[in-house]
Amino acid sequence: MTSPIAHLNNAGRLDRMFIDGEWTLPERSTRSAVVDPSTEESVAEIALGSSADVDTAVAAARRAFAGWAATSPESRAQFLDRVHALILERAEWFAQAISLEMGAAIGYARSAQVPLAAEHIRVARDNLATYPFITHRGTTAILREPIGVCGLITPWNWPLYQITAKVGAALAAGCTIVLKPSELSPLSALLFAEVVQDAGFPPGVFNLVNGDGPGVGAALSAHPEVDMISLTGSTRAGVLVSQAAAPTVKRVALELGGKSPNVILPDANLARAVAPGVAAAFRNLGQSCSAPTRMIVPRRHLREVERLASEAVSGMVVGEPRAEATTHGPVANRAQFERVRQMIDVGIGEGARLVCGGAGRPEGLNRGFYVRPTVFSEVQSGMRIAQEEIFGPVLCVIPYDTVDEAVAIANDTVYGLGAHVQGEDLEAARAVAARIRSGQVHINYPAWDPNAPFGGYKRSGNGREYGIEGMEEYLETKSVLGFS
Repeated sequence: MTSPIAHLNNAGRLDRMFIDGEWTLPERSTRSAVVDPSTEESVAEIALGSSADVDTAVAAARRAFAGWAATSPESRAQFLDRVHALILERAEWFAQAISLEMGAAIGYARSAQVPLAAEHIRVARDNLATYPFITHRGTTAILREPIGVCGLITPWNWPLYQITAKVGAALAAGCTIVLKPSELSPLSALLFAEVVQDAGFPPGVFNLVNGDGPGVGAALSAHPEVDMISLTGSTRAGVLVSQAAAPTVKRVALELGGKSPNVILPDANLARAVAPGVAAAFRNLGQSCSAPTRMIVPRRHLREVERLASEAVSGMVVGEPRAEATTHGPVANRAQFERVRQMIDVGIGEGARLVCGGAGRPEGLNRGFYVRPTVFSEVQSGMRIAQEEIFGPVLCVIPYDTVDEAVAIANDTVYGLGAHVQGEDLEAARAVAARIRSGQVHINYPAWDPNAPFGGYKRSGNGREYGIEGMEEYLETKSVLGFS
């Protein structure tokens, strides 16, 4: 199979934007390197857009909006069905691209990054079969209509998954799109634009402009012809987007940072609670905004938890991401590499007990953005490592004496995106879940549900993605009195 980079380069995609149904050269010739985090070497260059390209893309989306909004739900579902089929057909290309651009282990890219991304499109397609775009309340009709032109800004950590979560819902709602993927992981986004093109969408319905935050993200957020911005990123980025969007009073949906708790209740079976908790915290090398990186455990079980956590880490294989045996590759980029290493040093300096891992690269890995999966214990809730989002494979084990204290620790954060609760007594686990201030809670490691709405309380953002609620973010509500 041709490599994704060779394919994109041979097709001229690395130099172009996808605007109004065509691959077009940007207004300027600024370029950015795509770096393989396993080698720290540039493997490609992409063209970066500017505010002029945003203007062109937004104008195309605006022209296409009336026609796309008028299509039937059945017609939109057929387009999405083609996108879903093409993602699955090209799954290996996507997996190879994601592994190369952000360092995901190839097995994880194949088993999670790509298939879960495809699920967002499937759910958006299926929701169109039953969603009531018109309901009646007496003689008044309640209409749910597409909001308009949507600017979508996606991150580098789940590059295809976050694109499909937004694009699938927006297209299903009848909106048109300008997508700005992360300039750090753009290859899978370019492959996705090819899927949209090959699925036969009308020109202007989907547009892609590569670029950075100051050059493209800010222009998209402030654009007067953009009706909505949806961002997945850091809380700092969410603040900047909100400020840029405020003068035009557009809708802003934000999925931001997290410092998710995993409350191990006193009756939990530790053998079933600890190792899966470590795996969940270090999934995607901890580069997930909802990663449960605070394990809150009964003090009397602290040493046993430490032993089980250390055993779980010892079974992880950190290495070259394209190697089949690798379970965890490098972190995705240099800035994140430096951030994780700095925070490991902070944890040691704060006096947390280092159970395993620590500073420096794993043994035998002398280059690449590799870090050692690290577990700290005897962490106090006020420590920086317990409060700040590290976004890497660093787990904080925090002891508690009472369940009330455990809940207080779980809520002792500016974030509120995800949470986990483990316990044998399901009613007790439900009661604790109800007291945690977060947008999603997992009890006893359930299967991922693409229909479960996802989003945050507090500084983790506003709005919801996935499922019906994800599509409703892209809809306006109109009441027509005297309709019947």
